[in-house]
Amino acid sequence: MYTEKDIQAIVSAQRKFFRTGATLPVKWRIEQLKKLKAAVIAHSDEFTAALTEDLGRSEVEAYLCDVGPIIVEINEMLSGLRRWAKPERHFSGWMCFPSLVTKVYKMPYGVSLVISPFNFPILLTIGVVAAAMCGGNTVVIKASSKSAACTAVLKKFFAEVFPPEYVTLIDGGHDVADMCLAQRFDKIFYTGSPAVGKHVLAEAAKNLTPVALELGGETGNWCVIRADADLKDAARKIAFFKLTNAGQICININQIAVADEVAEPFMEELKKAFVKQIGEHAETNPEYPKLITDAAYDKCAKLADEYRERIVFGGKGVKETRKYAPTIIYPVAINEHIVQHELFCPLLPIVPYKDSQVDDLMEVIADREHPLAMYLFTKDMKWANRVMQTQQFGGGCINEVCVHMMVKGVPFNGTGHSGMGAYHGEWGFREFTHPQTVLKGSTHFNLPLREHPYGGEAGKKKMALLRLFEK
Repeated sequence: MYTEKDIQAIVSAQRKFFRTGATLPVKWRIEQLKKLKAAVIAHSDEFTAALTEDLGRSEVEAYLCDVGPIIVEINEMLSGLRRWAKPERHFSGWMCFPSLVTKVYKMPYGVSLVISPFNFPILLTIGVVAAAMCGGNTVVIKASSKSAACTAVLKKFFAEVFPPEYVTLIDGGHDVADMCLAQRFDKIFYTGSPAVGKHVLAEAAKNLTPVALELGGETGNWCVIRADADLKDAARKIAFFKLTNAGQICININQIAVADEVAEPFMEELKKAFVKQIGEHAETNPEYPKLITDAAYDKCAKLADEYRERIVFGGKGVKETRKYAPTIIYPVAINEHIVQHELFCPLLPIVPYKDSQVDDLMEVIADREHPLAMYLFTKDMKWANRVMQTQQFGGGCINEVCVHMMVKGVPFNGTGHSGMGAYHGEWGFREFTHPQTVLKGSTHFNLPLREHPYGGEAGKKKMALLRLFEK
């Protein structure tokens, strides 16, 4: 068990190490990232076993969703870091004459705090830590107490790979997290719920610490299926996504709005897709993941029972294993409480709407808190492109699900209640560095343009030059 004094000592040791300048050279950072990548590969079996213990993930799903993406992410950093970290060179402008050169240095913040979640405990810990290291920071990690097996493996992993004054992991519950937040960090990165995100932001404000938040979105991520959509293709992709991690994904589909004209055939395709991918009884399939805690299972089961009369598929679970089958609930009105908050479980409410009134539907969605993801299925690319460029959300796909976050060179982020800041690749480097502008002055040819007097004939000449320079 950690005390506040213990955590204070860890932060102090990291600050002392950072101030030695050891983390600044790009060459040194690349060496550390290579060490991290090699260690991830070497410990991949331990990670997948821990993910199976905590979340019931199969080996394939654990590697696909947690371990593999880390390696891809680090590879992108290794290939791009020298370019990203290179100081920018700018012409100072005639207003700054005789200075000719201004540089922008990408400086690390210093000692960073990474608070990671239970749902992707390996990816969303090591992936964010890699971004912090890429930026030249030291890292204190507060891992989730809910995913205990993964946290134990990660604690051992980081202790073996890096000295604690560079990277160290702290375990424990909310009390330990609050002790961490009471310290003065230089950067905080939190992944989790909007409710806790508000608390993190409030605590960070006490020290004016810059914060990045990756949140699930308070009113959930929408998937909209138009009447002209390829229903079989949409169902196949949605079934895969909803089965992954038993719906415990921040960018997962929270509810589906389906054009009333195709609602019945779509649901038939979705049922067939679920059965084809996981079988008739997902709750007893060893490949199907489980909910993280008894409380999470009970919450899911209670909500399903509330809508029992409208369950058209699934609705069954095994409490002992914490597995609850993917469950389709239909019909659900757009203002019911089940579609007004993030579910984070295998329940899938279906909201019918008239295809001719789709723009009214999008207005209702826009009035709610900004989601982390948006998914559209349609052949009408003009409409889809307009929606994607006018709605506010973190990221999304047209005729696809989730894979936007796997694309190299693009940010993963939220806005409003779904977060702030961004990471992945260069965006992660930017998130963990401060652009520091430095102008190089001259001791020769300095004009008295900026100096008094400002009145009389001298002032008139200065005004004429200022207007000339500012054209």
